[in-house]
Amino acid sequence: MTDGRLTNQIRTLRFLHGEMTQTDLGERIGVTRQTIAAIESGRYSPSLEAAFRIADVFGKRLEEVFTWERPAARSRRAKSGG
Repeated sequence: MTDGRLTNQIRTLRFLHGEMTQTDLGERIGVTRQTIAAIESGRYSPSLEAAFRIADVFGKRLEEVFTWERPAARSRRAKSGG
């Protein structure tokens, strides 16, 4: 398996959409609040279907919500200060 991590903008998007709760988002895509919390914090990677459903709720493309970060990309960004 490739080393890297999945990051997301779910917390920001929830805030920008009327401070939507994790429970509200979970109900809209068919998962529990705990699942949303785990996805949001990076402890759990969503299924592809759940990821598309989350993006759809916010009217965003998948890559606007989720980003795959490779270790080299993270270290380059850290070295460049951004």
